[in-house]
Amino acid sequence: MSNVDPVTLKKDIQEHYDLVTPYYNSLWGKHIHHGYWISGKETKEVAQVNLVKKLIEVGEIKPNRDVLDVGCGVGASSIYLAEHLGERVTGIIISPIQVDIAKKFAADSNVKVKFLVMDAEKMMFSEKFDYVWSIEAISHFPNKDKFFKDAILFLNPGGRIALVDWFKKEGLSSQEDKRYIDPIRKGMLVPDISTMQRYEEILIKNGCKVITRGDISVETAKTWDISLDIIKNPKFWDLAIKHGRQFVDFLKSFQAMRAGFSSKSFIYGYIIAEKATLDV
Repeated sequence: MSNVDPVTLKKDIQEHYDLVTPYYNSLWGKHIHHGYWISGKETKEVAQVNLVKKLIEVGEIKPNRDVLDVGCGVGASSIYLAEHLGERVTGIIISPIQVDIAKKFAADSNVKVKFLVMDAEKMMFSEKFDYVWSIEAISHFPNKDKFFKDAILFLNPGGRIALVDWFKKEGLSSQEDKRYIDPIRKGMLVPDISTMQRYEEILIKNGCKVITRGDISVETAKTWDISLDIIKNPKFWDLAIKHGRQFVDFLKSFQAMRAGFSSKSFIYGYIIAEKATLDV
Protein backbone atom coordinates (compact mmCIF):
# COMPACT_ATOMS: atom_id res chain seq x y z
CA MET A 1 0.00 0.00 0.00
CA SER A 2 1.30 3.44 -0.89
CA ASN A 3 2.09 5.93 1.87
CA VAL A 4 0.60 8.79 -0.15
CA ASP A 5 -1.95 10.82 1.78
CA PRO A 6 -5.44 9.88 0.48
CA VAL A 7 -6.62 13.51 0.43
CA THR A 8 -3.59 14.59 -1.56
CA LEU A 9 -3.98 11.65 -3.93
CA LYS A 10 -7.64 12.43 -4.65
CA LYS A 11 -6.78 16.05 -5.29
CA ASP A 12 -4.03 14.94 -7.69
CA ILE A 13 -6.42 12.55 -9.47
CA GLN A 14 -9.08 15.24 -9.88
CA GLU A 15 -6.56 17.77 -11.16
CA HIS A 16 -5.05 15.19 -13.50
CA TYR A 17 -8.37 14.30 -15.13
CA ASP A 18 -9.53 17.91 -15.20
CA LEU A 19 -6.34 18.68 -17.12
CA VAL A 20 -5.98 15.74 -19.48
CA THR A 21 -9.60 14.89 -20.28
CA PRO A 22 -9.88 17.44 -23.10
CA TYR A 23 -6.93 15.67 -24.74
CA TYR A 24 -8.23 12.12 -24.22
CA ASN A 25 -10.53 12.30 -27.23
CA SER A 26 -7.56 12.75 -29.51
CA LEU A 27 -5.52 10.19 -27.60
CA TRP A 28 -8.08 7.48 -26.99
CA GLY A 29 -11.72 8.51 -27.56
CA LYS A 30 -14.87 8.69 -25.45
CA HIS A 31 -14.32 5.32 -23.77
CA ILE A 32 -11.41 6.03 -21.43
CA HIS A 33 -10.49 2.39 -20.86
CA HIS A 34 -8.81 -0.63 -22.44
CA GLY A 35 -10.06 -2.29 -25.59
CA TYR A 36 -11.04 -5.95 -25.82
CA TRP A 37 -9.91 -7.60 -29.04
CA ILE A 38 -11.74 -10.67 -30.29
CA SER A 39 -10.29 -11.06 -33.79
CA GLY A 40 -7.33 -8.79 -33.16
CA LYS A 41 -8.26 -6.74 -36.23
CA GLU A 42 -10.77 -4.40 -34.60
CA THR A 43 -10.16 -0.67 -34.36
CA LYS A 44 -9.49 0.57 -30.87
CA GLU A 45 -12.95 2.17 -30.82
CA VAL A 46 -14.65 -1.14 -31.63
CA ALA A 47 -12.44 -2.92 -29.11
CA GLN A 48 -13.47 -0.49 -26.39
CA VAL A 49 -17.15 -1.12 -27.07
CA ASN A 50 -16.33 -4.85 -27.05
CA LEU A 51 -15.14 -4.44 -23.46
CA VAL A 52 -18.44 -2.87 -22.45
CA LYS A 53 -20.30 -5.71 -24.19
CA LYS A 54 -18.09 -8.25 -22.40
CA LEU A 55 -18.98 -6.85 -19.00
CA ILE A 56 -22.67 -6.84 -19.93
CA GLU A 57 -22.34 -10.49 -20.97
CA VAL A 58 -20.44 -11.83 -17.97
CA GLY A 59 -22.45 -9.67 -15.57
CA GLU A 60 -25.69 -10.91 -17.10
CA ILE A 61 -26.89 -7.32 -17.10
CA LYS A 62 -30.65 -7.23 -17.65
CA PRO A 63 -32.44 -4.36 -19.39
CA ASN A 64 -34.50 -1.58 -17.82
CA ARG A 65 -32.70 -1.62 -14.49
CA ASP A 66 -31.21 1.05 -12.22
CA VAL A 67 -27.43 1.25 -12.64
CA LEU A 68 -24.78 3.17 -10.73
CA ASP A 69 -21.72 3.72 -12.92
CA VAL A 70 -18.80 4.38 -10.58
CA GLY A 71 -15.93 6.29 -12.13
CA CYS A 72 -17.99 7.02 -15.22
CA GLY A 73 -15.36 9.14 -17.00
CA VAL A 74 -16.96 11.16 -19.77
CA GLY A 75 -20.01 8.91 -19.71
CA ALA A 76 -19.50 6.56 -22.66
CA SER A 77 -20.41 3.34 -20.80
CA SER A 78 -23.37 5.01 -19.07
CA ILE A 79 -24.68 6.25 -22.40
CA TYR A 80 -24.20 2.82 -24.01
CA LEU A 81 -26.16 1.15 -21.20
CA ALA A 82 -28.97 3.67 -21.55
CA GLU A 83 -29.09 3.45 -25.35
CA HIS A 84 -28.83 -0.32 -25.77
CA LEU A 85 -30.46 -1.72 -22.63
CA GLY A 86 -32.75 1.09 -21.56
CA GLU A 87 -30.99 1.29 -18.23
CA ARG A 88 -31.66 4.16 -15.84
CA VAL A 89 -28.08 5.21 -15.18
CA THR A 90 -26.46 7.46 -12.60
CA GLY A 91 -22.79 8.10 -13.31
CA ILE A 92 -20.41 9.49 -10.70
CA ILE A 93 -16.87 10.81 -11.07
CA ILE A 94 -14.60 13.07 -9.03
CA SER A 95 -13.78 15.37 -11.96
CA PRO A 96 -16.16 18.30 -12.67
CA ILE A 97 -14.68 18.63 -16.16
CA GLN A 98 -15.57 15.02 -16.97
CA VAL A 99 -19.11 15.48 -15.67
CA ASP A 100 -19.60 18.52 -17.91
CA ILE A 101 -18.37 16.58 -20.95
CA ALA A 102 -20.49 13.54 -20.03
CA LYS A 103 -23.62 15.68 -19.83
CA LYS A 104 -22.89 17.10 -23.28
CA PHE A 105 -22.31 13.63 -24.77
CA ALA A 106 -25.58 12.40 -23.23
CA ALA A 107 -27.49 15.36 -24.67
CA ASP A 108 -25.92 14.75 -28.08
CA SER A 109 -26.99 11.08 -27.87
CA ASN A 110 -30.50 12.09 -26.77
CA VAL A 111 -30.47 9.85 -23.69
CA LYS A 112 -31.34 10.67 -20.10
CA VAL A 113 -28.41 9.82 -17.86
CA LYS A 114 -27.70 11.51 -14.55
CA PHE A 115 -24.07 12.54 -14.04
CA LEU A 116 -22.82 13.76 -10.66
CA VAL A 117 -19.55 15.02 -9.23
CA MET A 118 -19.09 12.64 -6.31
CA ASP A 119 -16.30 10.97 -4.38
CA ALA A 120 -16.93 7.22 -4.60
CA GLU A 121 -15.71 6.82 -1.03
CA LYS A 122 -18.32 9.32 0.19
CA MET A 123 -21.38 8.21 -1.76
CA MET A 124 -24.73 9.68 -0.77
CA PHE A 125 -27.95 8.37 -2.35
CA SER A 126 -31.55 8.18 -1.26
CA GLU A 127 -32.23 5.37 -3.73
CA LYS A 128 -30.78 1.92 -4.35
CA PHE A 129 -29.57 0.27 -7.53
CA ASP A 130 -29.82 -3.07 -9.29
CA TYR A 131 -26.23 -2.88 -10.51
CA VAL A 132 -23.06 -1.14 -9.46
CA TRP A 133 -20.97 -0.98 -12.61
CA SER A 134 -17.34 0.12 -12.73
CA ILE A 135 -14.60 -0.01 -15.36
CA GLU A 136 -11.03 0.79 -14.29
CA ALA A 137 -11.93 3.03 -11.37
CA ILE A 138 -11.73 1.12 -8.10
CA SER A 139 -7.97 0.62 -8.28
CA HIS A 140 -7.66 4.41 -7.86
CA PHE A 141 -9.53 4.42 -4.53
CA PRO A 142 -7.35 4.61 -1.39
CA ASN A 143 -9.95 2.84 0.79
CA LYS A 144 -11.36 -0.03 -1.24
CA ASP A 145 -12.90 -1.66 1.85
CA LYS A 146 -15.04 1.42 2.50
CA PHE A 147 -16.02 1.75 -1.13
CA PHE A 148 -17.24 -1.84 -1.42
CA LYS A 149 -19.06 -1.69 1.92
CA ASP A 150 -20.93 1.45 0.86
CA ALA A 151 -21.56 0.23 -2.70
CA ILE A 152 -23.16 -2.95 -1.41
CA LEU A 153 -25.38 -0.93 0.94
CA PHE A 154 -26.71 0.93 -2.11
CA LEU A 155 -27.49 -2.32 -3.94
CA ASN A 156 -30.95 -3.85 -3.92
CA PRO A 157 -31.13 -7.42 -2.54
CA GLY A 158 -29.98 -9.72 -5.33
CA GLY A 159 -28.29 -6.79 -7.05
CA ARG A 160 -24.88 -7.19 -8.64
CA ILE A 161 -21.50 -5.51 -8.74
CA ALA A 162 -19.98 -5.79 -12.21
CA LEU A 163 -16.45 -4.49 -12.41
CA VAL A 164 -13.38 -4.49 -14.59
CA ASP A 165 -10.19 -3.39 -12.94
CA TRP A 166 -6.42 -3.52 -12.66
CA PHE A 167 -4.91 -6.27 -10.51
CA LYS A 168 -1.54 -7.76 -9.74
CA LYS A 169 -0.66 -11.42 -9.89
CA GLU A 170 -0.91 -13.48 -6.72
CA GLY A 171 2.37 -14.17 -4.97
CA LEU A 172 4.58 -11.56 -6.62
CA SER A 173 7.96 -11.19 -4.97
CA SER A 174 8.92 -7.80 -3.58
CA GLN A 175 11.39 -7.47 -6.45
CA GLU A 176 8.71 -8.20 -9.07
CA ASP A 177 6.33 -5.81 -7.35
CA LYS A 178 8.95 -3.05 -7.35
CA ARG A 179 9.94 -3.67 -10.96
CA TYR A 180 6.55 -4.08 -12.61
CA ILE A 181 3.84 -2.67 -10.31
CA ASP A 182 5.44 0.37 -8.63
CA PRO A 183 5.99 2.27 -11.91
CA ILE A 184 2.31 1.79 -12.76
CA ARG A 185 1.22 3.04 -9.33
CA LYS A 186 3.39 6.12 -9.67
CA GLY A 187 2.49 7.14 -13.20
CA MET A 188 -1.19 6.19 -13.15
CA LEU A 189 -1.98 7.71 -9.72
CA VAL A 190 -2.96 4.37 -8.22
CA PRO A 191 -2.41 4.04 -4.45
CA ASP A 192 -2.56 0.26 -4.41
CA ILE A 193 -2.99 -2.46 -7.00
CA SER A 194 -4.66 -5.38 -5.27
CA THR A 195 -5.03 -9.01 -6.24
CA MET A 196 -8.33 -10.36 -7.49
CA GLN A 197 -8.47 -12.50 -4.36
CA ARG A 198 -8.34 -9.38 -2.18
CA TYR A 199 -11.39 -7.91 -3.93
CA GLU A 200 -13.23 -11.19 -3.49
CA GLU A 201 -12.43 -11.26 0.23
CA ILE A 202 -13.87 -7.76 0.70
CA LEU A 203 -16.98 -8.59 -1.29
CA ILE A 204 -17.65 -11.80 0.63
CA LYS A 205 -17.04 -10.07 3.96
CA ASN A 206 -19.74 -7.54 3.06
CA GLY A 207 -22.43 -10.04 2.17
CA CYS A 208 -21.85 -10.82 -1.50
CA LYS A 209 -21.10 -14.03 -3.30
CA VAL A 210 -18.73 -13.99 -6.23
CA ILE A 211 -20.53 -15.27 -9.31
CA THR A 212 -17.58 -15.30 -11.68
CA ARG A 213 -14.25 -13.72 -12.41
CA GLY A 214 -11.93 -13.74 -15.38
CA ASP A 215 -8.49 -12.72 -16.55
CA ILE A 216 -8.76 -10.96 -19.92
CA SER A 217 -5.20 -9.65 -20.07
CA VAL A 218 -4.45 -11.41 -23.37
CA GLU A 219 -7.45 -9.82 -25.08
CA THR A 220 -6.69 -6.32 -23.80
CA ALA A 221 -2.88 -6.07 -23.92
CA LYS A 222 -2.93 -4.54 -27.41
CA THR A 223 -4.17 -1.34 -25.76
CA TRP A 224 -0.63 -0.39 -24.83
CA ASP A 225 0.91 -1.13 -28.22
CA ILE A 226 -1.58 1.33 -29.67
CA SER A 227 -1.14 3.86 -26.87
CA LEU A 228 2.64 3.86 -27.18
CA ASP A 229 2.31 4.42 -30.89
CA ILE A 230 -0.10 7.33 -30.34
CA ILE A 231 2.18 9.16 -27.92
CA LYS A 232 5.02 9.20 -30.41
CA ASN A 233 3.33 12.44 -31.43
CA PRO A 234 5.50 15.21 -29.92
CA LYS A 235 2.45 17.28 -28.98
CA PHE A 236 1.71 15.00 -26.05
CA TRP A 237 5.22 15.40 -24.66
CA ASP A 238 5.13 19.16 -25.22
CA LEU A 239 1.88 19.26 -23.28
CA ALA A 240 3.32 17.05 -20.53
CA ILE A 241 6.40 19.22 -20.09
CA LYS A 242 4.22 22.31 -20.00
CA HIS A 243 2.03 20.93 -17.23
CA GLY A 244 4.67 19.33 -15.02
CA ARG A 245 6.22 16.09 -13.86
CA GLN A 246 2.96 14.34 -13.02
CA PHE A 247 1.86 14.40 -16.66
CA VAL A 248 5.35 13.33 -17.80
CA ASP A 249 5.22 10.39 -15.37
CA PHE A 250 1.78 9.52 -16.76
CA LEU A 251 3.09 9.21 -20.32
CA LYS A 252 6.21 7.35 -19.19
CA SER A 253 4.01 4.82 -17.39
CA PHE A 254 2.57 3.66 -20.71
CA GLN A 255 5.74 1.63 -21.16
CA ALA A 256 5.36 0.32 -17.60
CA MET A 257 1.84 -0.84 -18.41
CA ARG A 258 3.04 -2.81 -21.41
CA ALA A 259 5.85 -4.32 -19.35
CA GLY A 260 3.34 -5.32 -16.67
CA PHE A 261 1.22 -7.14 -19.22
CA SER A 262 4.22 -8.79 -20.89
CA SER A 263 5.62 -10.07 -17.59
CA LYS A 264 2.16 -11.30 -16.50
CA SER A 265 2.71 -9.47 -13.22
CA PHE A 266 -0.19 -7.18 -14.06
CA ILE A 267 -3.66 -8.64 -14.60
CA TYR A 268 -6.61 -7.04 -16.31
CA GLY A 269 -9.77 -8.78 -15.25
CA TYR A 270 -13.42 -8.72 -14.26
CA ILE A 271 -15.32 -9.77 -11.15
CA ILE A 272 -19.08 -10.23 -10.85
CA ALA A 273 -20.58 -10.44 -7.36
CA GLU A 274 -24.17 -10.66 -6.15
CA LYS A 275 -25.67 -9.29 -2.95
CA ALA A 276 -27.61 -11.79 -0.88
CA THR A 277 -31.39 -11.69 -1.17
CA LEU A 278 -33.43 -11.08 1.95
CA ASP A 279 -35.37 -13.93 3.52
CA VAL A 280 -39.08 -13.66 2.83
